[in-house]
Amino acid sequence: MALEDAKKQVDTAITRDGMKGPSFENTFSGLPTFLRRTFTKDLSGADICVTGAPFDQAVTNRPGARLGPRAIREASALQSPDAPYGWGYDVMSDFAIADYGDLAFDYAAPADFPAALEAHIAGILAQDCAVVTLGGDHSTTLPNLRAHVAKHGPLALIQFDAHTDSWPDDDPARVDHGTFVYKAVKEGLILPEKSIQIGIRTTNDDPMGIAIVDAPEVHRTGPERVADRIREVVGDTPAYLTFDIDGLDPAFAPGTGTPVWGGLSSAQASAILRGIAGVTLVGGDVVEVSPPFDHAGITAMAAAHVAVDILSLWGWTRRR
Repeated sequence: MALEDAKKQVDTAITRDGMKGPSFENTFSGLPTFLRRTFTKDLSGADICVTGAPFDQAVTNRPGARLGPRAIREASALQSPDAPYGWGYDVMSDFAIADYGDLAFDYAAPADFPAALEAHIAGILAQDCAVVTLGGDHSTTLPNLRAHVAKHGPLALIQFDAHTDSWPDDDPARVDHGTFVYKAVKEGLILPEKSIQIGIRTTNDDPMGIAIVDAPEVHRTGPERVADRIREVVGDTPAYLTFDIDGLDPAFAPGTGTPVWGGLSSAQASAILRGIAGVTLVGGDVVEVSPPFDHAGITAMAAAHVAVDILSLWGWTRRR
């Protein structure tokens, strides 16, 4: 069946019938929406969508994350014909998933970007559709959180990252990818006692009450124990998951702006994500993919897998 479908499927982003099911279109051709999902601005009938936030003007080192959403979408085509491995169900077949495209914004007015993204995400959530965002740098998570909290109330934060991103910043006008956690705590968006950061390997003396499983602990105790710890901290609190691709070691994700050695492997991250199935996820993002520094597309490929796992986590507690 797949071979016969591959012979006749093309540009399924605009030609497919409905939003469910795999796509057998040739992975090397056609319009590269995320997982070959329907590209649409009409979310009626959609359970969850993917959108892009191509913004990287808040980085402290190497730029390029504005190109991340496009690269992640292209890499995701490799996963479009098959159910995600190891989940025991196919989120593509059980849920209507759309690609909502990217946020439009004025690149020359970076101070206006957070409000624009918050409104963009709020507009999606207002249509009773959940959303996973492809960044962009990590500053994009703060407006994402603001929109989600406006709908769901304060949330637990599950953060994969090399950095805590909680450096002090009391200037509301600043847009910085290294301070979104600090501002999220100060604004009451996240519940520190229910939040956890995984893969940290940079120094920040004030954890702001957030639990930390640093990278050496992940290596020492293993993914299963880390997943247990996440579930212990978060419990049944509704959660938002943000995955900075620099949470992975540069060997597995060289295409990022602030790489730090000693990070998680792809296998460890995959096992942890699948190990926390059952958390009440309301949304998430994967950020900091910088294609100009990528090699063979391996960073974009890792990010595409992370995004599929976020979709699968979201669907786990909602599947039939």
